[in-house]
Amino acid sequence: MSGRREKVLEQYKNQGVTFMENRTVRIFADSTCDLTEDLIQKYGITILPLCIVLDDKSYYDRTQITPDEIFAWAEANKRTPKTAAITFEYAEKMLRPCMEADEDVIFFGISEEMSTTCNVMRLAAKEYDKGRVFVIDSQSLSTGIGLQVLRAAEMARQGKRAEDIVTEIETARSKVKASFVVDTLTYLARGGRCSGATALVANTLKLHPCINVIDGRMEVGKKYRGSMNKALLHYVREKEEELKKADGTQVFITHSGVASEIVEQIRDYLASLGHFHEILETTAGGGISSPCGPGTLGVLYYAE
Repeated sequence: MSGRREKVLEQYKNQGVTFMENRTVRIFADSTCDLTEDLIQKYGITILPLCIVLDDKSYYDRTQITPDEIFAWAEANKRTPKTAAITFEYAEKMLRPCMEADEDVIFFGISEEMSTTCNVMRLAAKEYDKGRVFVIDSQSLSTGIGLQVLRAAEMARQGKRAEDIVTEIETARSKVKASFVVDTLTYLARGGRCSGATALVANTLKLHPCINVIDGRMEVGKKYRGSMNKALLHYVREKEEELKKADGTQVFITHSGVASEIVEQIRDYLASLGHFHEILETTAGGGISSPCGPGTLGVLYYAE
């Protein structure tokens, strides 16, 4: 661990971060982490919203626009809404109290392969002479970020130093397993992630592709045939061996408008494994809803 810690320290020293003892650590994340309000309040996490862009109007994810409103606009306009990074002004505003109190902030952002959010935070942090900001590229999205945020928040509650938290999170980052099964390829096609012809064929044959997050990118993987219910159960059961070896602290079921009875079937299956201390259900925000559309569901966890 000491070698990895030194590497992390050197990385942040190159960004102008100095290291001191006994400092308050605050956990920040962008809204794509898809954590519930209960979890946000429980762990004292500060959320910075990404922007959902509909034509020439921009809305803060979750606070000014809901997934249902995103879907309604997409269906009416036959286009996939665009997402944009958090604004510099908002990032600076949210950092200010912590920086003026000379505290440490650890920020988790959606993969830098998908957004410039992390870089916005780095730029905002340079506006302050006091305080320290550690920006972590989650290399993930949705509750793949949320898993890392909760682990860091728990360590902060235990009084661990920011640099030690960052070292552990970045060391374990590659163990986050984030994937989703989508009901239709229509949204992915509109967003340029697959061709219209591919989407037409897949939708006609009732194929439901699995979207895997690999090295920070969304990649289309295996396609499941049949009803969405059948596809989702097949998807999660295929992961059984890996799930049984996963970190048993928590597993997320994150979805966008999937029927409650299907979600309960997935929950019951995960519970039957007798492995996870917490099975957490969350609703996907704009980060997943915009590119993947309604009827999307994923099971996310740390694989040991």
